[in-house]
Amino acid sequence: MRDEAERVKQVVIRRMCEEDLEQVSRLEEETFSMPWSISAFRDMVNHPDAYYFVAVEDKKICGTCGIRNLSGEGELTNVAVRKEYRSCGLGQRLIAEALLEAQKAGMQAFTLEVRKSNAAAIHVYEKLGFVSEGIRPGFYEKPAEDAVIMWKRLPGEPA
Repeated sequence: MRDEAERVKQVVIRRMCEEDLEQVSRLEEETFSMPWSISAFRDMVNHPDAYYFVAVEDKKICGTCGIRNLSGEGELTNVAVRKEYRSCGLGQRLIAEALLEAQKAGMQAFTLEVRKSNAAAIHVYEKLGFVSEGIRPGFYEKPAEDAVIMWKRLPGEPA
């Protein structure tokens, strides 16, 4: 576990760019039953209110996440980490850095949906200060499942 933690420290987290899209698209396909298309990611990379990040080790993308600014609130989307990088803190580090950049851009509240059965992801979000505030019935397809709605509001932000 110590070696994995040291390895995660060596991973570089940076803004996603056009050159990353092929790898990001493949990671999305490996991770989700209904992946975003490469063109959807291209739109986000070029959108002024979208903040998409990649975690890179030796030119290999090992994680990605995005935050869209929706009227001053951040919507966390597309968190994906390669299997061999899971459970060693990379996802948490990637999300934390993305949240920090979004805060610098003025966002003070963040939301996301996560599969109700995804206990590992829910645990990471809770460690980052997100709390469950509701359920979206039937939100996910393939397989059908409810989503947990989670929010993180920074101090001073009204609920």
